[in-house]
Amino acid sequence: MRLLILGTGGMANQHARHFAAIPGVTLVGGVDVDPKRVEAFNATHKIERGFASLEAALEWGQFDAVANVTPDSVHHATSIAALKAGKHVFCEKPLATDATKAFEMVEVAEKAGLINMVNLTYRNVAQLQKAREIVTSGQIGNVKHVEASYLQSWLVSKAWGDWRTESQWLWRLSRKHGSNGVLGDIGVHILDFASYGAGQDIEHVFARLRTFDKAPGNKIGEYDLDANDSFTMAVDFTNGALGVIHATRWATGHLNELRLRVYGEKGGVEVQHRHDGSQLRVVLSEDAETATWKVMDVDPVPTNYERFVEAVRTGKNLEPSFRHAADLQRVLDLATVTETERRELPTH
Repeated sequence: MRLLILGTGGMANQHARHFAAIPGVTLVGGVDVDPKRVEAFNATHKIERGFASLEAALEWGQFDAVANVTPDSVHHATSIAALKAGKHVFCEKPLATDATKAFEMVEVAEKAGLINMVNLTYRNVAQLQKAREIVTSGQIGNVKHVEASYLQSWLVSKAWGDWRTESQWLWRLSRKHGSNGVLGDIGVHILDFASYGAGQDIEHVFARLRTFDKAPGNKIGEYDLDANDSFTMAVDFTNGALGVIHATRWATGHLNELRLRVYGEKGGVEVQHRHDGSQLRVVLSEDAETATWKVMDVDPVPTNYERFVEAVRTGKNLEPSFRHAADLQRVLDLATVTETERRELPTH
C-alpha cells in the first residue's frame, strides 16, 4: 500500500512511524502548507516527495490511501477531496467539527465504497478490547450501569509543559482559536471508550460544561480562556442501562488516565488505562457473590494503523468507521445543546 501523509505536524510523526513499520506499506509523500515543516518531516521519515497542497498531491495521484493528520477544521474538506479522487482515508479524530459535516463525509465515503476509518487511539488498548469481548459475550449478564472518566492534570501540573506560556496548550483553552474545550478534545475518546467497552450505543444525553477562571480576566495575550475545562454527562444506553461519563483537565495527580466500569446482573469489568500501563479487572460467576475481583492478563491487539492496512488489503471496512465517529460527534454536539437548554436530548 502506498500512503500519503496529509499534514506533517506532531501527530503525523506517530502515523508515519506506525505505518512505516507495517510490512508492505510505503510512505510515498508528505503534504503541508509549510514547506520547511514538510521538508523536515520527509527527511526524518525518508519520504521522497513533498507537496504544498492536497490538490498537488492528488494531481500526482500515485498513492492508494491518505492518513489525514490536518487540523480538525480541515478534516471535512480534505477527506472528501481524497475520497472523491478514489483514495482510502484514515482520519485523525474528531472526524469533523460538527455532526453535519461528519455525516457528509460518511455519505461520500460509503457512496464511493472506499475504506474509511478514524484514529480513535484507545481502541489500541488490549484491555478495552477484552472487556468488550467479555461484556458482549454475556458473561456479566445484561448491562445495568456504566461509569467512565478521562482524567488529565495539565492545568495543575507542568509535567507536559507550562500551558500559561506555550501556544500548543493555550489554543486548547480558547474558542476563537478553534477549541471546543475538554469536550471537543478528549470527549470523543471517552465516549468511544464507554460505548465500545459497554457494547452499547448512547441513546439520550444530558451534559454540564464548566469553564473555571485561570488568569486575570480569564485571558493570556491573544487567548481568551473560555473553552470548557470539565464536563459531566448522564447518558442512557440503547439497552436501558444508565451511564455517567466525565472528563477534566483539573484531575490533580492524573497525567492521562481513562477508566471504565461496566456492571451487569451477573458480573462486572473495570479497565484502567494510564500513561504507564493498563489493567483489566473482572468479577465473574461465583466471584460476584464474594466481590472477588481478579486481574486478567491480556494479549496485545492489532493497532488502528494495522487494521486500516488490513481493511485496504481485504476491501472490508473495519471499525472505528466514519459512521461510528459521526454518531459520536452527534452526541458531542447535543451535549453542548443540553448545557444551554438544561434538558435531556435523544441522539436519534
